[in-house]
Amino acid sequence: MEPLDVFTVQDLTQRSGDLLRDAEQGRLSLITKDGRPAILAVPFDEWLLDHGIHRAISLHLFESGQASLSQSAKVAGMPIVDFLDLLGQAGIPAVDYSPDELERELEVAGAGT
Repeated sequence: MEPLDVFTVQDLTQRSGDLLRDAEQGRLSLITKDGRPAILAVPFDEWLLDHGIHRAISLHLFESGQASLSQSAKVAGMPIVDFLDLLGQAGIPAVDYSPDELERELEVAGAGT
């Protein structure tokens, strides 16, 4: 899980290049004022154009591991089953098992049949 980069308003004069670099890499960033969240910087990318702001944010949060499937679906304003379809359209896997985890899951699934 990759944390959001956090910038203060004062940082923007000296670290604007970092903020731009995050956007170019498709990363969300948080800008704070007086220690409180003020702005969520969302990359202007294909997801934003194709799906709108709520869905683009939810896709970014889910893919980076910062939000669960149900949390991401809620941000997108969609039922989980529709969000799963959106993940498929965006080419984002809904699950990311390591080979060992997948083998254990398949064993458990096979035991129930």
